[in-house]
Amino acid sequence: MFRRDVKKLDTLLLQFLRITSLETPLLQRRLVGAWPEVMGEGVERHTGQVFISNQTLWVKINNSALRAELSMMRSEIVEKLNSHVGARIIVDVRFF
Repeated sequence: MFRRDVKKLDTLLLQFLRITSLETPLLQRRLVGAWPEVMGEGVERHTGQVFISNQTLWVKINNSALRAELSMMRSEIVEKLNSHVGARIIVDVRFF
């Protein structure tokens, strides 16, 4: 008798992303895109460039007082962003 191996579409897509090494870039893009949502409108107004390099999120902050305040909250920001994406994508956040 013929037997089918039925799998859910989301399982197959995740498997495809892992095989083609596209899962990490996709999660990194989601994390960068989540910056305004996680940090709020007040921080977003003073945010310039946001990018990831070597598991570090780099964020351009135009206000020096806000930059100093966010620097003191680095570990909490890392946890919030990683939990928002659902994976450990970054280990540090740096402001410039």
